[in-house]
Amino acid sequence: MKIRKAVFPVAGLGTRFLPATKAMPKEMLTVVDRPLIQHVVDEALEAGIEHLVFVTGRNKGVIEDHFDRPYELEDTLRERNKLKEMDILERDQPDAGATSFTRQQAPLGLGHAVWCARDIIGNEPFAVLLPDVLVKNKPSGLKQMIDAANAAGADKANIIAVEEVPMDQVHMYGVVGVGPAKGDLFELDGMVEKPKKESAPSNLSITGRYILQPEIFKVLETQPKGAGGEIQLTDAMLGLAKSQPFYGFKFKGKSYDCGSKSGFLAANIAYAMDREDLRSDLLMEMKKYI
Repeated sequence: MKIRKAVFPVAGLGTRFLPATKAMPKEMLTVVDRPLIQHVVDEALEAGIEHLVFVTGRNKGVIEDHFDRPYELEDTLRERNKLKEMDILERDQPDAGATSFTRQQAPLGLGHAVWCARDIIGNEPFAVLLPDVLVKNKPSGLKQMIDAANAAGADKANIIAVEEVPMDQVHMYGVVGVGPAKGDLFELDGMVEKPKKESAPSNLSITGRYILQPEIFKVLETQPKGAGGEIQLTDAMLGLAKSQPFYGFKFKGKSYDCGSKSGFLAANIAYAMDREDLRSDLLMEMKKYI
């Protein structure tokens, strides 16, 4: 399965992080010293993604600036002989023409945000990565999904990343039903949004990583508004599942819901503890609070 393009829905308002997000996009909040969106882009690039498609909203111009070349900063670093810092900027710089930005002009939900990327994606399969979910693992979550699809011969399928959650928390997530296995994938036996524990088909939650076929755009084009008065991607996937196969993939690693404050702080600790230059000092500081 050759997945060349990935969609990053970054138009959300980030209200759960006010006042930090009053003037700065939530996607630019840093986990250690890298913005959330950079971590997710790193995952996509590791998986072989060649074209990054950002669906933005108002006041999100700083995301576009982040992936642009900062000539003034580069000149200053060069004059001060800060070669290490220049290498960091160069390493994170996307290739020319490898990024596209399109505007979601109204907050109509995740499904609508994906639909806004239709002309850039065209008629080919693509990935969707939610920028407030970090998947911490090597290889990355998306690379695991693509490798599993190739190994199983599921090159014309739609694939959703899932992970286990406690049964008393299934009401907080979209949950999938488990069908027959196909390699490291399994057929999806339905998708339910925030079910009660008693009626949940499993404890496997949808985790912000998708591989979708381009026919999803036709479904989204006529998809009526669902929960919250928004066009829901889950509803569109249920519609597409009537004519195309859907598989679940249980990835290795741990996800962090950086849309919540506790998940965001946990991600900062986890990623910082991986850093040799930070680990010992951070551990000593944390011991004061344990």
